[in-house]
Amino acid sequence: MEQTEVPKLRCQRIGCNATFTEDNNPDGSCTYHDSPFFHDGMKEWSCCKKRSHDFSLFLEIPGCKTGKHTTEKPVLAKVTPTPTPKNPVSTPTAAAASNLSSKESCPRCKQGFFCSDHGSQAQPQAAPAKSQASAPAKKIVDINLPQTCKNQGCGQTFKEKDNHETACNYHPGPAVFHDRMRGWKCCDIHVKEFDEFMSIPPCSKGWHNADQAS
Repeated sequence: MEQTEVPKLRCQRIGCNATFTEDNNPDGSCTYHDSPFFHDGMKEWSCCKKRSHDFSLFLEIPGCKTGKHTTEKPVLAKVTPTPTPKNPVSTPTAAAASNLSSKESCPRCKQGFFCSDHGSQAQPQAAPAKSQASAPAKKIVDINLPQTCKNQGCGQTFKEKDNHETACNYHPGPAVFHDRMRGWKCCDIHVKEFDEFMSIPPCSKGWHNADQAS
């Protein structure tokens, strides 16, 4: 009698997306995030306060909480962003302005000599040497090595030997966040809730890509 393979379930916690079985789901096997929030183009996780302007990099931030995998979608709490205090702009004082004026009229300063009243002249700084960027090294990949696809909306594990031009279902993007709406420009679908946004089905097919898009 052949042994029936136990079907794998997909974890619904934000930031996990791993597959598991009920028989192999120990505590601590899942790493995930709580609710995200978006404000003025910034994406931030409410749990660890890590943030990014780029949505792809935002989703790459490793989960900060651990627990068991679950098939139940999390209830996202409404989070309001904390305003970032702005650094006060300093203005030159009257004394500094007066010192600058007297320095410009000082005959020793004008000739480039040291002046005890106004300090030494600033030495010219040498221009930094231009660094020549080297070409990136070609990546050698084992065709049997499991990799995680970095295409937006995919996140599947694949092997290069099984990769082909229609293996990946993904969103070319970009992701759009505007007036509390979240969506994809590529397929022109927009929703209000983040979990609904993450459930929008991919609209394009292509090759899996394990390299983060620049």
